[in-house]
This record gives sequence, C-alpha cells and structure tokens, in this order.
Amino acid sequence: LHRRDLPGKPDLVFPRRKKVVFVHGCFWHQHPGCRDGRIPGTNRAYWEPKLARNVERDEAVQSALREAGWRVKVVWECEAIDAEALAVELRAFFDS
Repeated sequence: LHRRDLPGKPDLVFPRRKKVVFVHGCFWHQHPGCRDGRIPGTNRAYWEPKLARNVERDEAVQSALREAGWRVKVVWECEAIDAEALAVELRAFFDS
C-alpha cells in the first residue's frame, strides 16, 4: 500500500505483477463524463486551475509508471458502487 518510492504513491501495489491501482475520487481527479466530476459553478477561478493541476499530475504519474514498466489501473469512486462489475474489471486487469 502507498509505496513512497513509486511516482504518485499508488493506492495498491503488486510488485511481482508490476501492476498498480489508483482509487480516484471523481471530483478531485475530474472523472470525464461523470456527473460527480463537474467543476462547481461558484468560485470557478479557484477550482478550474486546482483541479486541472490534479489531472495533469495524474497523467504525468501514470506516464512515469508506464515508462518504468508498470501497468496502471484507475478505479473511479463511482465505479465502486457496483462491486460485481468492479470485481470483473479488476480480475481482467490482473489476468492480462
């Protein structure tokens, strides 16, 4: 869990498989197409750059991990609602 020696400190790390899992909140990481990933209507001058930096950092971290030979899976907060579907998706990730 949360290995500090890897970019972005992934939430779950499986070193033998060279796979990592991030669990992202839809709002904080701006899940595309998700209603929870919307920027608030008030104080947009504050929220837009703050959330854009989060997205940029996520992209840079995932890219660095892939370049280092890691496979990356992002689990979105809203996906955790359907535990069965999430389990199928995670099994496919780990079996690949």
